Amino acid sequence: MSSTPPPSNPSHPAWRVMKFGGSSVADGDNWARIGAEASNVLAGGGNAVVVVSAIAGITDLLEGCLQAPADFDPDATLAEVRRRHAVLAASVDADAGVLAPLFEQLHAALERVHAAGPEREPAPGPWAEVLAFGELLSSRLGEHILCGQGLDCQWLDSRELLVTTDNPRRSQRASRLSAECDTRPSPEMQQRLARRGRLFIAPGFIARDPAGDTALLGRGGSDISAALIGTLLDADRVEIFSDVPGLFSADPRRTPAARLLRAISYREALELAAMGARALHPRALLPLKKHRIPLWLRQTARPEIEGTKITPEAHEHGAQVKAIVARKNITLVALEGIDMWQQVGFMADIFGVFRDHGLSVDLVSTSESNVTLTLDPGANLADDATLDRLAADLGRFAQVDINTDCATVSLVGLGIRTILHRLGPALEVFEQRRIFQVSQAANDLNLTFVVEARHADRLVQQLHQQIIPGGVGGDAVFGPSWEALFRRAEEAEATPAWWRIRRERLIETLQGRDAAYVYDLASIQDAARRMVELPAVDRVLYSMKANPHADILRTACANGLGIECVSLAEARHALASVDGLRPADLLFTPNFGPRAEYIEALEMGLQVTIDNPWILEHWGADFAGQSVFLRLDPGSGLGHHKMVRTAGSNAKFGVPLGELERVAKLARAHDVSITGLHAHTGSGIMHPDNWHRTLETLGEAARELPDVEVIDLGGGLGVPDRETDLPLDLAALEAGIAGLKTRLVRPVKIWLEPGRFLVSQAGVLVARVTQVKGKGDMRYVGIATGMNSLIRPALYGAWHEIVNLTRLDQPGDQVYNVVGPICETGDILGLDRLLPECREGDLILIANTGAYGAAMASRYNLRDPAEELVLPCDR
Repeated sequence: MSSTPPPSNPSHPAWRVMKFGGSSVADGDNWARIGAEASNVLAGGGNAVVVVSAIAGITDLLEGCLQAPADFDPDATLAEVRRRHAVLAASVDADAGVLAPLFEQLHAALERVHAAGPEREPAPGPWAEVLAFGELLSSRLGEHILCGQGLDCQWLDSRELLVTTDNPRRSQRASRLSAECDTRPSPEMQQRLARRGRLFIAPGFIARDPAGDTALLGRGGSDISAALIGTLLDADRVEIFSDVPGLFSADPRRTPAARLLRAISYREALELAAMGARALHPRALLPLKKHRIPLWLRQTARPEIEGTKITPEAHEHGAQVKAIVARKNITLVALEGIDMWQQVGFMADIFGVFRDHGLSVDLVSTSESNVTLTLDPGANLADDATLDRLAADLGRFAQVDINTDCATVSLVGLGIRTILHRLGPALEVFEQRRIFQVSQAANDLNLTFVVEARHADRLVQQLHQQIIPGGVGGDAVFGPSWEALFRRAEEAEATPAWWRIRRERLIETLQGRDAAYVYDLASIQDAARRMVELPAVDRVLYSMKANPHADILRTACANGLGIECVSLAEARHALASVDGLRPADLLFTPNFGPRAEYIEALEMGLQVTIDNPWILEHWGADFAGQSVFLRLDPGSGLGHHKMVRTAGSNAKFGVPLGELERVAKLARAHDVSITGLHAHTGSGIMHPDNWHRTLETLGEAARELPDVEVIDLGGGLGVPDRETDLPLDLAALEAGIAGLKTRLVRPVKIWLEPGRFLVSQAGVLVARVTQVKGKGDMRYVGIATGMNSLIRPALYGAWHEIVNLTRLDQPGDQVYNVVGPICETGDILGLDRLLPECREGDLILIANTGAYGAAMASRYNLRDPAEELVLPCDR
């Protein structure tokens, strides 16, 4: 790095501005990368300004002192700030002593705040003065580090370049702590800096007001600093480096299938940033868009990843959802009152109140008697005191309700309005969630829902799964997924799936076969043990419709499980398959079955469940003297697809709670004892509180039914789609059940009936490659079986992990659609899958197919489905 770079032309200097965030500058290893990026610019004949944020956590630490000025110790705070900077300096062999003057100034500022006492929060001036030290410290230390690498780097005070503008509509506090600047390219400034040197490092986040005092650009303001400095210097581009390599189709930390957005327009990027994309501050885009300066988003630790390019040349592709994003900490303000009916000027009066309080309104929805709007914390400094004053002033016009625990979930992309009809099925994820507000942007770039904050992340995941093209890329809009970019590192930390460990055994088992389901009985045994070891659960039944294979039934029963069946054929099959299994060990839960089936089940001695008042009303005499279970509909269903939600008015299962009294009377009239209550809300549920809510509901129902001895919470326990996904939290499930169990009206037994949880991960579908085809940009790999063996992707849109078992150790470098031989367009087992180059005869493995795979297979096209094989338990 110490070699002399080629000279630049001071008369026409070319500038590059690079901003590095708090997590980037906090890591000593990253400073070598920062130096390398700067050296590359200099080596190309350009000049560079490096803009840095405060070391991660420093601004929060300082802000905590300001929020509780009487409760912090200035000496202890300064010691912690010193320590964190000393750790960074030591990691790069730098001397933190260069920061001594700044530490003295910070200590004096903290002493002044502390001495002011607890009566009130510090004024904007002291607040700005203290928080500015985060960036001042990191940039001064950064100068020392880069010079130590042999670079001729100079510290540049951003306050020399950036002057805030007055805005009479903004409060004094906002003008000082979330200030605005208006810059334009300045040839004079470009040349003046070029005469001083070629490489500078500047603190982000800070500017100066017209009086010369320090002002702040708001949280995340270092992005804005870089954009403003880039505009001032008419940079060839601005690059923002962070811990993610660009904009994604969702927050990749919460949605690993989120895909990198390769190149997007300013309009779409601005909308994404405004609606919550964390990789970019929305205000950073405005000056760059105005002056057509490209913006590149890159990752500090992985600079080789292409990142996201936001440029004037980026094509706006056709109508398409590009991303689904959430914003937390949204404040919802609702005004209700008939007095606003047809009142001229009412909205002007309302918005005048927000103006007077210095608050910017984000989303707005109106009717003749209601106005609902939101405040974005990124644009407002709305503390409790401000909101109290706002509510008091708005109360002169209407009844006011303020909810500070909201979030927005936004679908962002071009032409949203034109594709609403295609989004209909995906929007069913909101069916069980309260929506406070819906807003369709006038610019046709977003559709936004305001929801409870606790539901936002899950809604984003569900919407992403149904709307964004799956897989890992191959087109100009969507690049690789987060998991494709970082999968190898994650896999090293994850517990490998059984089929990775037993790969050679699987390959040996498939010798001479084109396709087969293979079940690992040891995995089923492990899952069964995890269930029966839950102390609060008194009995576990295997829901055999998930997979009725005889060896699976025997393994389940051998590990302490009973059987839940839904037809007499299933009951007979279970009794014939498992030695020693008695009819009393089975729970029979039919739905709309014929009368004869119920009569035979009672004669066999099965425990029968009824789920329709009609049964007792018309066939009550058949049940005289018997005890039955009653399946209730708790009122709402959950699951990964509408077709697996088994509660709610759109599902055919269960007795509505409103008919419970009628059923109880019918039971008494026919001398029928209701000894068990049962509910099943759906499949693939990953939230433990689902079963907690079910227990609360059935517990209340048991108050009306004195003979109830058992509450069956059903199944639906979800399994992760990917090895790296978090599993269902069984500890939380157990804790919730145990707590609720003690509050029931009387002691009862708690049952669970898992199906997919027990067998899904234990099964894989393995099939040989038959053909490979290229068709334009698309590549297809065909395998020896398809939707005749595995209908879930076509029926439910289910996602299954797919690997090339033959070449498991080779990295994926080709994007394929994995298809079967069935004559149907829907015979697609996986879209956009990153696999090694596939060849005829390779074995393709589809994971998580132990449940509802072979059980739902058919002979469509008169093609036999895959045979079923088992790997015995070796332990």
